[in-house]
Amino acid sequence: MFTGIVEEVGTVVSVAPGSTEGTATEADVRLTVRGPLVTSDAALGDSISVSGVCLTVADLPGNGTFTADVMPESLRRTALGSLVPGAPVNLERAVRADARLGGHVVQGHVDGVGTIVSRTPGPRWDDVVVRLPVDLAGYVAEKGSIAVSGVSLTVTHVGPDTFGVSLIPTTLAATTLGDLAPGSAVNLEVDVIAKYVERLLATGHGAAGTSGTSGATGTTEALR
Repeated sequence: MFTGIVEEVGTVVSVAPGSTEGTATEADVRLTVRGPLVTSDAALGDSISVSGVCLTVADLPGNGTFTADVMPESLRRTALGSLVPGAPVNLERAVRADARLGGHVVQGHVDGVGTIVSRTPGPRWDDVVVRLPVDLAGYVAEKGSIAVSGVSLTVTHVGPDTFGVSLIPTTLAATTLGDLAPGSAVNLEVDVIAKYVERLLATGHGAAGTSGTSGATGTTEALR
């Protein structure tokens, strides 16, 4: 589990084929990233969020780098497939049980890829509008939380297929979001609580006086 508080911006060192098996559309990759801070106490099997995607440390080649295997599912559902050597990535180690939860509960399980629609500079901040897949729009609420490329952000407004966020100076300086232009792809993870609430209502477990799915269906749709 992560908090969406980025610890450092790392750099992609290499993107190599993971195996020669399978078809071209089912290939996996071996991703090597340089991140001196997140690798300072890393061990094999640890989880590190790479621009919002939870990856497992498979190797520690040294010089502040780590290698992770990225499966076809992750390449299909995230923006990691477009990474090239030299690309910057947001990095965060898994949260410790005794640490403060500075952002919100982030699993590192990306729900979809969004697109930066616009960014409007303010005196010390940027207002950014992001387009997201329509099927995710119902999980996003004004003043709620969303992870954008691994960064925990507060939603300022919502539209049918867009939402807005304001990037404070720290976010602009300490994450990759400060340099993203309109048209850039971003990994999105909606609040997991919203997904569990929908699931409970859909199965009838969260609706008083219902014993099946029929009574909850209308309520679930009303939430979208």
